[in-house]
Amino acid sequence: MKTHILRHGQTEYSTKHLVNGDSSVPVQLSEEGVRSCQRAWTVLPLHSVRTWVASGFPRAKQTALLLTGVPAAELVVEPRLNELDYGEFEGGPWLGYGDWLDQHGAWRRPAGAAESQREGIRRMLLGLKDCLALPGPRLVVGHGLLLSVLLWQQGRSEGEAVPLFFPEAPCVQPLDVADDMLGGWIAELLSDLDTEGRQDPDERGDAAI
Repeated sequence: MKTHILRHGQTEYSTKHLVNGDSSVPVQLSEEGVRSCQRAWTVLPLHSVRTWVASGFPRAKQTALLLTGVPAAELVVEPRLNELDYGEFEGGPWLGYGDWLDQHGAWRRPAGAAESQREGIRRMLLGLKDCLALPGPRLVVGHGLLLSVLLWQQGRSEGEAVPLFFPEAPCVQPLDVADDMLGGWIAELLSDLDTEGRQDPDERGDAAI
């Protein structure tokens, strides 16, 4: 069985490289984002999908519902797939958060955020892991960070450490992975993050203000 994982369609925020980790902010797809979902029918075996999953963010749910077609399938909302909580950087340029991340490290939480980058990645992976128990084939709509981590894992060299920064994932381009392989990726990444966190216990917690 396979899982089709993709990033939501393009938004005005994504074209401007702004961050949105607050699901109450109604960021919807742009016109191009909507068109990309329509084009996806030519590259995705959507008629065979049995379970449709999305994060709790409007843009992810909108993407999934545009892809379901008619009649629409029941949508499973998995909040653990939600975008990273950016705290004080909410709504600002990603480069601002990126500079902060480079200075403070992957385990520190920005002011006002409930999680660090690594904690957010771990949450997303645990949510994706539980998606594997749902009837397949399944389609999962998440956010750029999760897709970027999985694409990096796909091309990972033996012994390579999990990086701080990942290449940006494209919108609405599916990563199709056999369930056993995906389960292996998730297990390896979770193990690496847990080991990394134990080695750097002092890096956890809120950043100093």
